[in-house]
This record gives sequence, C-alpha cells and structure tokens, in this order.
Amino acid sequence: MNFEKWTPTMLSILRIVAGLIFLEHATQKLFGFPGPPQGGLPPTMSLLWYAAVIEIICSPFLILGLFTRLAAFLLSGEMAIAYWTFHFPRNMYPLLNGGDAAILYCFVFLFIAVAGGGPLALDSVIFRKKD
Repeated sequence: MNFEKWTPTMLSILRIVAGLIFLEHATQKLFGFPGPPQGGLPPTMSLLWYAAVIEIICSPFLILGLFTRLAAFLLSGEMAIAYWTFHFPRNMYPLLNGGDAAILYCFVFLFIAVAGGGPLALDSVIFRKKD
C-alpha cells in the first residue's frame, strides 16, 4: 500500500485537529468554556490573557488553513515561551512539570509552519501558484 499519497491530506487533518483542540484551550482561558480554567480567568493584560488572545486569533486561521505558516509559527513560539516560563521552572522533567503538551504543541506547530497547511487549506486555494 502506498501511504505516501496520504501525507498531504494527513498534514491538513493534523492542522485542523490541532487547531480545534487549541481553540478549546483559548475559549476555556478567556470565556470559561467548555469548563472553568484552573485558577480562574486570567486578569486582563496579564501574560496568560495575552496567550489566550493569541490562541483565539491564530487557532481559527490554523483550522481554516489561512495564513497557516504565520499562525502556526506564532503558536509555536507561544508554546515555547509557555514551557520555559511556566513549566520548566517547576521541574526539569516535562512529565513532572506538566509541560509535555506544551512541548508537543510547540513542535507540531513548528512542523506546520515549515510544511504549510496541506491541500485542505484556504492558502492552497487563494494563493495557488499560477503557471
């Protein structure tokens, strides 16, 4: 079986699923939906509030595959900052500091920033190269 032919489509599916799950984190932080965030809603203009705003803006772009590389790059950077600012100081080991999801998101988003949105992205329709 030739699995390579599915790689571009699976890239798009990875982008969409990661974006949907990440949007859920943003709505939880900003709106307390679908469940209240640990520690309550972040104070306006705090670092967590800015992170949630970045997530709520960039996640829909990631889901739609519009300006995918920029959105994914910003989210990757946000997750790197989140890990080194909040998780690493607790403990050196990601399993013990709760930062394994932040690391995984960081590298998934970095991969998407490099690879692009795949064939199921608005970028591929809007910015299609005309020969």
